Amino acid sequence: MPTIKEFFAGVSLSGEPQKGKKIILALFASVLLVAAVVGVVTGVKSMENNSGNGALSSEAHAVVKSSCSSTFYPELCFSAIANGGGGVAGKKLSSQKDVIEISLNITITAVDHNSAAIKKLIKARKNLNGREKTALRDCMEMVDETLHELHATVKDLEQYPTKKSLIRHADDLKTLVSSAITNQGTCLDGFSHEDADKHVREALIDGQEHVEKMCSNSLAMIKNMTDTDILNQKKLSGNTNKNRKLKEDHNDGAKWPEWLSAGDRKLLQSSNVKPDVVVAADGSGKYRTVSEAVAKAPERSSRRYVIRIKAGLYKENVDVPITKTNIMFVGDGRISTVIAASRNVVDGSTTFHSATVGVVGARFFARDITFQNTAGPANQQAVALRVGSDQSAFYRCNVIAYQDSLYVHSNRQFFVNCYVVGTIDFIFGNSAVVFQDCDIHARRPGPQQKNIVTAQGRMDRNQNTGIVIQKSRIGATPDLRPFQKEFPTFLGRPWMEYSRTVIMQSSITDVIDPAGWDIWDGNFALNTLVYREYNNTGAGADTSRRVNWKGFKVITNSAEVVSYTPGVFIDGDNWLSGTGIPFSLGL
Repeated sequence: MPTIKEFFAGVSLSGEPQKGKKIILALFASVLLVAAVVGVVTGVKSMENNSGNGALSSEAHAVVKSSCSSTFYPELCFSAIANGGGGVAGKKLSSQKDVIEISLNITITAVDHNSAAIKKLIKARKNLNGREKTALRDCMEMVDETLHELHATVKDLEQYPTKKSLIRHADDLKTLVSSAITNQGTCLDGFSHEDADKHVREALIDGQEHVEKMCSNSLAMIKNMTDTDILNQKKLSGNTNKNRKLKEDHNDGAKWPEWLSAGDRKLLQSSNVKPDVVVAADGSGKYRTVSEAVAKAPERSSRRYVIRIKAGLYKENVDVPITKTNIMFVGDGRISTVIAASRNVVDGSTTFHSATVGVVGARFFARDITFQNTAGPANQQAVALRVGSDQSAFYRCNVIAYQDSLYVHSNRQFFVNCYVVGTIDFIFGNSAVVFQDCDIHARRPGPQQKNIVTAQGRMDRNQNTGIVIQKSRIGATPDLRPFQKEFPTFLGRPWMEYSRTVIMQSSITDVIDPAGWDIWDGNFALNTLVYREYNNTGAGADTSRRVNWKGFKVITNSAEVVSYTPGVFIDGDNWLSGTGIPFSLGL
């Protein structure tokens, strides 16, 4: 997985000493990079210090001050608005909602500045190495996704609070801005593998961190506003559960995402699939590759578009971009339908770009498919499946690789009855994701390596992200079992400062070290992380010898874990319903 903190701390994920790094850039590239640094810094300073014509009235001044007081960067929050950034003049500023909308628009302008800076760097591509070029392309993708998310936030905010329930508004708004924050870190992560990457990183860091802080401020204000409104509504109604209406399903009632039509649900349970198109490696379908089928799929579709992938091995990298919505992959079986490739960091890819299959378009669904990266344990980060699709679900799928198998990048995701296998940080990212009724197994790693099941990357305390493993089975593959003592295995480690992972109602074998959790680098994040265990069973579930970090807790009261159930944590009661397979919204 991306290794910014590790790289700058000089720590190697593989357990082996880091190789010597080359620090060579052509003079022409250096000049361009320095120019880009100056340009970005100047642009950021201008945005932060501009004394434009947007002077605030005393009433507006008080509203902005009050709104910004809930943020992590209140001075930046206030100055960006008070100094006229984003065209404040003439705009109404009488509520926190007004302040949030203006803050978001100012942030959109800042993202546009970053886009221009990245494009300047891309012009120097002949003088950059392959991974740097790839990382810049990753950054442009992050720009596009961030702009999409921020514009969607503004649109949703304009409809607040009457378009939908307050809780649904809150979940949607926080998800969008949380994802925008994550994107800024993802851009910079691509420049963390070589010493030479530092030069490119320096050209981008001011702009990326500025947008991250602005997004953080907007997220803090959104959380403050929605929390207050929800609390007031509860007080008025006298019913603290009225808005959520969480259905506790204790009888394994069958559920499916609400956005699946009745016909789709039948399709998912039927062996007689009637797809829109068929992909077959042997030429018996309309397309021979999955990528071609995705490319020909309609854009921004509001209806389900089914791509049936017939049994076979598809050696390709597949991207489902943000414009391809409501795509469904249906395989002939998780064993017989395999999409595999081998991009990896050692051979010059970024972690983000290494994914065999990368999914971004909203409401993606996959059934009966294996996603695999065949790079092997010596090639470090090599992702099999990367998911940034909001309200996406995976049923009866395999995700198989070594380091960084499954990149749960951003937004809301659900995995049910899936099999996930890997070694180091093999489930990582910063989405809000729940794994239910899944088999999650560590495999034998490379020499002197250890296994880490999760590396969650929550960057901001207000992000509604985290990894939840519920009613699942955590164990070891057959190749690891005889050697468990040689390769310690842990439930997780904190990739970012507010890393959040919850293991609940699951079976854990003795493959897990008695300490349970591992450090990232010294005392980093041990006080700020949120690691929880609740009602697990098996030899590896014994918590008597667990770590004693401030951020770790064994929960004994069920009321404390309801917030991590699918119905609440990924807003599942608004998009998970119907019939199809057994899973529950609650405990």
